[in-house]
Amino acid sequence: MIEITTQVIYKAFGYMIKSEIPFPELPQMNNKKVSIDLEIKIKDLSKLWLELSNTQSAFVVNENLVMFQVPNIATFCIMEGKKIIVSPLNDYDEDIIRLYLLGTCMGAILLQRRVFPLHGSALAINGKAYAIIGESGAGKSTLASAFLSEGYQLLSDDVLAVSLSQEESIPFVTPSYPQQKLWKESLSNFGMDANDYNSIFGRETKYSVPVSTNYFREPLPLAGVFELIKSKNTKIEIRRIEKMERFYILFSNTFRNFLIRDLGLMNWHFQTSANIVNKIDIYQLKRPVNGFSATELVSTILNAIEKGE
Repeated sequence: MIEITTQVIYKAFGYMIKSEIPFPELPQMNNKKVSIDLEIKIKDLSKLWLELSNTQSAFVVNENLVMFQVPNIATFCIMEGKKIIVSPLNDYDEDIIRLYLLGTCMGAILLQRRVFPLHGSALAINGKAYAIIGESGAGKSTLASAFLSEGYQLLSDDVLAVSLSQEESIPFVTPSYPQQKLWKESLSNFGMDANDYNSIFGRETKYSVPVSTNYFREPLPLAGVFELIKSKNTKIEIRRIEKMERFYILFSNTFRNFLIRDLGLMNWHFQTSANIVNKIDIYQLKRPVNGFSATELVSTILNAIEKGE
């Protein structure tokens, strides 16, 4: 059982987070007088879970609350974009808890705060943000790492927070925190030793990789989105996405999009998507399933950016 220690203030996704659970991967804030945006607490949720849950769904969702339980790990409750409560179950590891807090829980927090969460990585290229989105296993983080090896910087990995400016509704990406998740094969391709990094729970061949020296810490306008998908073809293919297909790509790559309807956010999501697609370029990028094509994909994306500007 985790013991509650002195609460520390961290920064992630632009928010000041006060947490009873330690986050070694997040930057700590030395100024204790900052305004707190999000609080993470440990509390018994067993009674509330029994009251609200049913056997047909792993999630309880309404306009103010998202609640879910991971068997033998913990029950999580995300409330009004301001608070996350964790109720541990049996024996568990803090690393496991953090995976869910920085993943599904943060995705729910962003939705509750009306911030558009994309499933992907974001890179700083020529003073603008470019997103690489796609299904799990598509190679998003590996491609982002290939950009880092070329001297570009990372804004976010896995969960990507997109907001609209108040005056002109310009989409911009807020940096998350300086860490990537990479498969062992990808580490080898980049000449990195897996023994130097911590493996991720449940994915013994995927590792947490700090990127503090290649991390961009300020928000940037979102200029383009590249949907990465695996293909049986032997060559890389790229095409610009037009018209209504752009909406489909944004919805299908919204992080934890199954929460949108029950949160009452369908209209918000559509209107935000409309603002985004009117301001950016969207491409679909097919990569061969076999072989390591990240370096060639970097060139393909940079060429597309250059032609679009």
